[in-house]
Amino acid sequence: MEDTPTREAVVPRLRSRFGRDYTYVESCPSTQRVLATDAPEGAVAVADEQTEGRGRLGRRWEASAGTSVLCSVQLQPAADPARFPELTIVGAEACAEAIRAVTGLEASVKHPNDVLIGALKVAGVLGEASEGRVVLGIGINANLPEAALPAEVRIPATSLLAETGAPVDRIELLVELLAALERRYDAWQAGK
Repeated sequence: MEDTPTREAVVPRLRSRFGRDYTYVESCPSTQRVLATDAPEGAVAVADEQTEGRGRLGRRWEASAGTSVLCSVQLQPAADPARFPELTIVGAEACAEAIRAVTGLEASVKHPNDVLIGALKVAGVLGEASEGRVVLGIGINANLPEAALPAEVRIPATSLLAETGAPVDRIELLVELLAALERRYDAWQAGK
């Protein structure tokens, strides 16, 4: 299955405004560094491989090429900055929703930023706020074989491949993620 999330492969499939400003790189230290500070709301930076990704509390989140959904999304909320941390949860809920929609697996959110299948971590969301913007960094273990999952972690890890026994179309998952994130973000902005 060819599912490299290039601009040409993803943008025509988008169903929402998020991702219309789309940057793809094969490899980078972190997608958050690829996303320009002056990018418009809904801009997305995507990498096929991430070498220095970060999770909550400075933990590392690395992913080899072709295995994960790795992106950062620019948000410019018209809200009190004291509410900005809530967007990490909004992102995690959107991630769980996208996983359910694409795989049928029962994904849930472990407050504030982990997405689990059962007791195993399949994804993480990191929100970073500065200068009136919030960048959500999202990583989903999509097609990692069980043998490649990290062993020395706080919460045992899994992948969608390990859970379903079949590869997941990362483009479909990313498109679903961006649509779910936009819906949930708009509802959050409206105070719902």
